Amino acid sequence: MTIRPITIHGEPVLHRRAAEVTQIDDEIRALVADMFETQDAARGVGLAAPQVGVGLRIFTWTFEDSGDAPARGHVINPVLTRIGKTSQEDPDPDEEAEGCLSVPGYSFPLKRSDHVRLTGLDVDGNEIDFEGTGWFARVMQHEYDHLDGYLYINRLNGKWTRRWKKSLRREGWTVPGNTWLPGVDPDPFGHDHADDLEHHHHEDH
Repeated sequence: MTIRPITIHGEPVLHRRAAEVTQIDDEIRALVADMFETQDAARGVGLAAPQVGVGLRIFTWTFEDSGDAPARGHVINPVLTRIGKTSQEDPDPDEEAEGCLSVPGYSFPLKRSDHVRLTGLDVDGNEIDFEGTGWFARVMQHEYDHLDGYLYINRLNGKWTRRWKKSLRREGWTVPGNTWLPGVDPDPFGHDHADDLEHHHHEDH
């Protein structure tokens, strides 16, 4: 298994619809294994294939509070149905802030449906069919969006879109070629620092 570089916003593969997987073979199984390895190294709750530069309809997740769904899973050629309506109210900056490994170091608030159904296949060709609620439903929508060429920042309301656009210009993520490598590059969400603090805390006691 290999940790793969994570593509950052300006990469075209992130902005176009991913293709259906036509055959589940060893290459696909290796890709899914690499995606789990990469997601874990990045401390992500989910990862879509376009985020490692592969334009195929696959995503992985690890999420403990997943209800009836597997806490650690993957799906090939998923179909996502929103069961709960998405509120038109302003999102709560504290409770509804999302982040994305392909927009490293940032988070912005976004309303999502709180109830979805996901169907698809696993690497053994078995059918997947479950419902997800709450934050897990958000994770499913976030990853599914990646397969249609959308990042969460494409769905922000006017106020937060303006803030994102300023950040985008500052970072220069309008062009291809930017990636980061989990486990090698510093963690853009500050997890490394938290680990350091925790480590020192344990040493003190």
